[in-house]
This record gives sequence, C-alpha cells and structure tokens, in this order.
Amino acid sequence: MQINLDKRKKKKLIIIISSILVALIIVSIAFYIGNKSFRTFFDRYILGKEITENKATSIDISDQENPSIYAFDQYITILNKNKLNLYSASGKKEYELEVNISDALYASNNHFLMIAQKNGQNLYQISEGNIVWQKEIEGQIQKVNVNKNGYVSIIIAGSSYKTVIATYSPQGKELFKTYLSSTTCIDTTISADNKYLAIAEINTSGTLIQSSIKVISVEKAQTDPTNSVINTYNAESDQLIKNIEYQDKNYLVAMYDNEIKSIYKEQNEQIVSFTNDKITFANIKLNNYAVYTLEKSSGLFNSNTQVSLKNITTEKENIYVAEGIAKDIKTHANHIALNLGSEIHFITTNGWLTKKYTSEKEVKDIVLGEKLAGVVYKDKIDIINL
Repeated sequence: MQINLDKRKKKKLIIIISSILVALIIVSIAFYIGNKSFRTFFDRYILGKEITENKATSIDISDQENPSIYAFDQYITILNKNKLNLYSASGKKEYELEVNISDALYASNNHFLMIAQKNGQNLYQISEGNIVWQKEIEGQIQKVNVNKNGYVSIIIAGSSYKTVIATYSPQGKELFKTYLSSTTCIDTTISADNKYLAIAEINTSGTLIQSSIKVISVEKAQTDPTNSVINTYNAESDQLIKNIEYQDKNYLVAMYDNEIKSIYKEQNEQIVSFTNDKITFANIKLNNYAVYTLEKSSGLFNSNTQVSLKNITTEKENIYVAEGIAKDIKTHANHIALNLGSEIHFITTNGWLTKKYTSEKEVKDIVLGEKLAGVVYKDKIDIINL
C-alpha cells in the first residue's frame, strides 16, 4: 500500500514539475516576443546570435586581384584567374576547380551551382565540389537559372533571333531551345517538378512597353515546340516585368516595377503593391515568400526599417523591424540578409532573427547561401553560419 502511495506522489510531482516547466517556457516565449530588451539580452548571451567582426571566421583575399565571390549550399566560392575555390564554414579550402571564366554569371539552387562567362560561351554546372558538366554554347550568355533538381535554362543573345532560351537536363543534355524573334527575355524559371519553363519577356517595339509571361510545357517542347506554350499572361501596358520565380506548389511569382503578383492555375493575384513611396527594396527569390522593406520614422531624426515577408500561398505577413535605414537586402531560400551598413541582420522568412553581425567599418558586399553567408571586405570575407 505504501509503495502505491509513493508511486502516486512521484507521478503527481512529475506532473506538477512538467506543468511548471511548460508554463515557464510559454511565459519566456511571450516575453521574448513582446520585450525587446529581454530579446536582445537572450539573443546575445543565451542563443549567441550576435557576432562581431573580430570574432568571425575569415578567409583572406587580395583586393588587387579583384576576385569574384559567391555563396551556395555550404560553401563560399572565390573565382580568381580561372580557378574556382570552394571554402567550408571553417574557412578551409575544400576544392579547387579549373574554369575558363573571367567575368562570372552565377545561379544556384539546392546543391547545384551554375557559373557562366558573362556575354561569353562557357557554362559549368558544379555540385558537391565537382564539375558535373560543362558546355561551350553558341551566342552570348546573358543570364542563367537552375531549379533544385539541376534543370537549367540560359538566356542567350547574339544570334539571328533577338533572344534564345536553351534548356538543359541535370546531366547537361540540351532538351530544347525557345526562340524569341521580336521580344527580349528578362528572366526564366523552371518549376520544382521540372514540368514547366516560364519566360518573362518585354516588347519595346510599340509606343508603350508590353510585358508578358509565357509558360511552356517542358515535355511538349521536346517533341512539338510550336505548340508547347500552355499559358500566356499579359501585364498592363507600360508595366515593366523584372523577375519571375517558381515557388512552392508551382506558384509562379512575378515582380513588376509597381507590384508583385502570384500566378496559380488561372488565378493572377496581387501580393504587394509598390504605390507606397517608402518601399526601398523588394525581392521574390525566396521559398514561398516575397519580401519588401519599408522606411519607418521613429523620431525627428531617426528611422527604422520594417521587413515585410508575405507568404505567397496564405498571404500571411511576418514583420521584422530593425533600427536604421537599409542599404540593401540579399535573399536566398529561407534567408534574408538586411544590410544596415556596419550591421547585418540575417532573418528567416518567419520573421525571426538568425544572426546579427556588427562591424566597425562599412561592409562592401554580402553573399548568401542556404547554410552560410559571407560578409565581404576589401581584404577578407567573414563567414556566418546560418
């Protein structure tokens, strides 16, 4: 009988302690969200989110050599004198690859990196430290795109057509070409299921600019290219298209000079309007989100930056506010780098701070990958794990 009572007491005690711990966690989370001073203290001393320049892992570079710097997956890449070096988060050089490129165009997704000679012919796909395939194409490469499975589209100029778009398989096989005789291609994107190629184009032959998006069936284009266009979306006259991006569930997101739209099946909906003159930056190169920044007054001589993150499918908006005026933003996958000059805030699409980097001098540039970022100076790159 005594044993059963002891067991009941222990069970009751465990339930009480568990309830107290759950209550403390809930209160702490609420306090973390609602109290800025507590959140700053917790981020700095408990979660270790704040990093200063003198404590970051660095890669030394020479400004005189003018290297080209990029980030993808878990690597910082440095291109210099036809050598592409891949560095890990520890600052160690893991791979050195020979590429015949001096002025680079980049695109990356998942484990794939595309690098091409700007206005040239050389094109490489790199994954896991290896050159998967390389091509020497006809014409002049203007832009490169790659989806998460390694399917590639490139925009080519310098032929008898105004623009040519070439699409490749992950193995480097040319699947088909799309020819534009009277319009200029601005951007391309391939859906995550590899079924669709979307082309953003502009026609400047009339008195007003006409922007449009064509959606092409990848399967049909390989056998019947003439009948491969399955949808065309025309913008309003004089509306300039800037970027397009396939996001989750085949939502096609389009950024124009005055708005961001979501295109899904036959629906074409506005997500963000740029009529507010306080909008400073916007980007759609994210997983399932569009981001834009607003300059907000916080006093007579002070301003804050509000980062608004709009979910494409639910239209739910997450907000992050930072002190100071944004000089630039960089985006990739689920990460946003907010450049405030000598302070960089790395934010996720749910509106949470991942890391805050501070420096005594102004940052030259930021490169952003899926798992790390590089803060670029004239003589070094500081590595930030995300």
